[in-house]
Amino acid sequence: MNYAKLAELLFPNIEKTPAEIEAMYPARELPEGAKVTRLGPSPTGFIHLGNLYGAFVDERLAHQSGGVFYLRIEDTDDKRYVEGAVEIIINSLKFFGINFDEGATMEGDMGNYGDYTQSNRGPIYQAFAKKLVEEGKAYPCFLTEEEIAEIRAGQEAEKLNPGIYGQFAKHRDLTMEEIEDNIKAGKPYVIRLKSQGNPDQSGDDVKKFAVEDAIRGTLEMPENFMDVIILKATGIPTYHFAHVVDDHLMRTTHVVRGAEWLPSLPIHVELFQALGWEAPIYCHTAQLMKLDEEGNKRKLSKRKDPELSLDYYRNQGYHPAAVREYLLTILNSNFEEWRMANPDAPIDAFEFTTEKMSNSGALFDLNKLNDISKDVLLKIPASELYDFLKGWAEEFKPEIMHIFEDRAYLERILDLGRNEAKPRKDHIYAQQMIEFISYFFDDMFKIEDEMPAEAAADVPEILKAYLETYDHSDDQSQWFEKIRTITADMGYAVKPKDFKKHPEEYKGHVGHVSTAIRIALMGRSQSPDVWEIQQILGEERTRARIANYK
Repeated sequence: MNYAKLAELLFPNIEKTPAEIEAMYPARELPEGAKVTRLGPSPTGFIHLGNLYGAFVDERLAHQSGGVFYLRIEDTDDKRYVEGAVEIIINSLKFFGINFDEGATMEGDMGNYGDYTQSNRGPIYQAFAKKLVEEGKAYPCFLTEEEIAEIRAGQEAEKLNPGIYGQFAKHRDLTMEEIEDNIKAGKPYVIRLKSQGNPDQSGDDVKKFAVEDAIRGTLEMPENFMDVIILKATGIPTYHFAHVVDDHLMRTTHVVRGAEWLPSLPIHVELFQALGWEAPIYCHTAQLMKLDEEGNKRKLSKRKDPELSLDYYRNQGYHPAAVREYLLTILNSNFEEWRMANPDAPIDAFEFTTEKMSNSGALFDLNKLNDISKDVLLKIPASELYDFLKGWAEEFKPEIMHIFEDRAYLERILDLGRNEAKPRKDHIYAQQMIEFISYFFDDMFKIEDEMPAEAAADVPEILKAYLETYDHSDDQSQWFEKIRTITADMGYAVKPKDFKKHPEEYKGHVGHVSTAIRIALMGRSQSPDVWEIQQILGEERTRARIANYK
C-alpha cells in the first residue's frame, strides 16, 4: 500500500503540514514547574457543578504554579449543540469567579494558541489525520450504520467486546483499488485509528500499560485494541482525536476531567503515542455524589437533582465566594483544617494539591453549603452584600429593584445583628436574604405567623398599650422595661419561669406579650432584636405597623 498516495486521495485539500502547524504553536515561555490547564465544556446549554468543580482544580493548579488556565469550547458534537450555550458557559463561570488567562470570550479569542473553538479548527485535525494515514496508522472505513449494527448484534450474541477491531475491522486492509472504487461510488467513510493493540489477548496474557494519574496514582490498564473513529464522515473529529491534538498544540500539561473518562484513557494514550507526542498528566476527579433518602450514596443526576446545574446557584443567588469555599472543602481533605487555623486568610492563600483530592465519590451536601455560606457572608461587609444583591436582583428579580433606592437603609438592614459578640448568621443566599428582610418594606410586608394562643384575646389591648407608651428615643433597656410593665398590668408573668411554676396564676408570660408585638411589626414570631428593628424602621413606620394590625 502506498500510504502517501492514500493520504493525498483522502485529503487533497490539506496543504499545510504538521510541521508547519507545530511551528504556529511553540512551547510556552513559562517558569519551571508552571502548569497549563484548560476547561473544555461542550455547548449543550447545560453547565453543571462538575464543570465548576473541575474548573477550580484547573484554576488552582495553573495559578498557584505561575502557569496558564484557558477556556476551550469543545463543540465537535454538532448534534448536541445548543444556540446561545457558549454565552451561558462564559457568563456562568464568570459569575463564580473563574478567571481565564486566555481562550474563548464573548468578544472573541484572547491568547496566541487559538482558535479556541474546536469547530473552527477542522483543517488542523485533518492535517494530523492525514499524517497518521501517511504513516499507515489510520485508514478509511466505509462500513454503514446497518453493517455496524449487524456486527454489534453478533458480538453481543457471542458475548464479545462491542466495537470495530480485529476480524470486525473489515475495511482495515482494503487495497488502494478497493478504496478508490468506494470513493468513486460516493460511499461515505470515516477515518479510523489502526490500533496496534492485540484484540485476541485474554486473561493473564492481556498486555497492560501504566500511567500516572495526579489524583489516583499509578493506573495499570489494558492497552487499547479498538480501531476508534478519529474523523467522522463529515470531516469533524471525535472528542478523542480533537482533544489529543489540541492539548498537544496548546501545550496543556495537566488535563482535569471526571472519572467517567477513565475507560477512554487507553484510547487517548495510544493516540498520543501514534502521533509521537508526550501525553499530559491526567487528573481524574471523583464523581460528585449525594446521599439519597435512605442514606445511600448515589451520583448527582441531571434529571433528579436541580442542584447539579449551575443555574440553580445563580437563580437562588449563592455568593460565588461561598460556593468556592464549599467546593474546596470537598476538593481537598485538609482545607477545613486549614480554614480553622486561618479563619481570616484569603482563600487563595490555601495551597491546593491533587494529592489531597478524593479518588472515590466526592459527597455533595447542600446543607453544608448553606452553613458555610452563612459563615462566608458574615465576613462580607454590608456595602458589598448590597452590591451583590442588587446585581442578582437586576438579573433574576427586577420587580424588587425599588428596595435598592435607599442604600443606607438597606445596608443597615443587612448589618442587623452581625456586629454582636455572638453575631447572627441569617444570610445564606440572595433569594433567602430577600425573603428574610422583606418585612422592612411595606409592599412586601405580610403577617406570616399566628399570634401566640396565650395572648390572642388581648392582642388589641397589648398593641394599644404599646403605642401609648412607645417612645422612639428610648434605649433598649427603657423600651423593654415598658413591655414588662404592660405584661404585669395585663396579668402576664414578667418572668417566664414564674408562669411555668404557676400557670394557673397568669394568662401567659412576657414572651407571649413581646411575641404579639413582634408579629404586629414583622409578621413573624422569630426575628432579630425587635428594638434594633424598630430603630431601622423608624418611628413613623413602627407606629403605623402597630396601629394597622388587624
